[in-house]
Amino acid sequence: MHYFDDLKTIVEINSYTKNKQGVDNVTTQMQLWLEELGFNTKLFKKENIGNHALFTTKRKDGTKILLLGHNDTVFPPNSFEGFKEDKAWVYGPGVCDMKGGNIVALQALRNLYKQNNEIFNIDFFLVSDEETGSDDSKFISKEIAKNYDICFDFEAAGKNLEVVTARKGVGTFTITCKGKASHAGTSYENGIDANLEASYKLQKINALTNLKIGTTVNVGKIEGGIGANTISPSATLLLEIRFKTDDEKNRVLEQLKKITNTSYIKGTKSKLEGLIQREVMQENEKQLELIKELEKICSEKIFTEHRGGVSDANIFSSCNVTTLDGLGPYGLYDHTINEKALKSSFDKRIDLMTKILLHYQNMEKKNGKA
Repeated sequence: MHYFDDLKTIVEINSYTKNKQGVDNVTTQMQLWLEELGFNTKLFKKENIGNHALFTTKRKDGTKILLLGHNDTVFPPNSFEGFKEDKAWVYGPGVCDMKGGNIVALQALRNLYKQNNEIFNIDFFLVSDEETGSDDSKFISKEIAKNYDICFDFEAAGKNLEVVTARKGVGTFTITCKGKASHAGTSYENGIDANLEASYKLQKINALTNLKIGTTVNVGKIEGGIGANTISPSATLLLEIRFKTDDEKNRVLEQLKKITNTSYIKGTKSKLEGLIQREVMQENEKQLELIKELEKICSEKIFTEHRGGVSDANIFSSCNVTTLDGLGPYGLYDHTINEKALKSSFDKRIDLMTKILLHYQNMEKKNGKA
């Protein structure tokens, strides 16, 4: 199939987030394909990461739609490269996360263009830093979100081609503990042990996890001390929080501040740094109404699911754009060297998105707005 050749083309370009040239090469290829369909390109040029790209079409009255994807992957050069396929699956870095999703969107747009010979009110935003938290692109996302009524994100679909209506929010923080160095043999009592302080904080932080309501707090890395013969003068805890509601986010943040400001070992001082990378994406009535509408358009049932992982859909959802995620192909083992995507799911997703986009284009024409 033609679009699997296109998928092979971009999968074989290494686009690890820190590989700026590789990410930019993927963006350039997508630009060539999209400009063939009448899209205009706006590049947000960056020095240390790949350029973000917003591909736009003519504005007319009617529903404004944003298609959303990312060009970066998690695989450094020479770690997992190449493309292969068999009768049922395609294999390679990004085939499901999410170069495969980008190709689904592209092919649906091609189908739309073939039938209408024009595309309007549909833009396509491709970022270069999603896999590292969208720390740069999220500011652009928040700025452009006000221009759209609906956002379709092309991250991988669920096993039964579910779309995603909810994702946890996520934040990453560091707590730095300061103590006082001292010789552990000759002046033990003069030291203030930052490592010991960090151990108390670790236990308090872990206690914030509440699996019943989907809140997790994980201290993923601890560093501290100088050597075995020295009372530790400093220690750091790197932690991540994930939450399903704003109330839980606020509870955890308040408790982290309290734990940071409490000295469990007399004389220690601590500092909390970090940020919420993506706000929670909560299922809402507008999403469910949209899904009902799409089911009528496509004459098929659209199943939904909630996920613990995050995506850029979180950002647009938090900006009050009606957002659906998981509109890419179904795949397995993303973020591993065994990543693969189911061929038949591409056909189904392309067909679904073609029907959806064609409906909105034709609806405006029928109403005389185009």
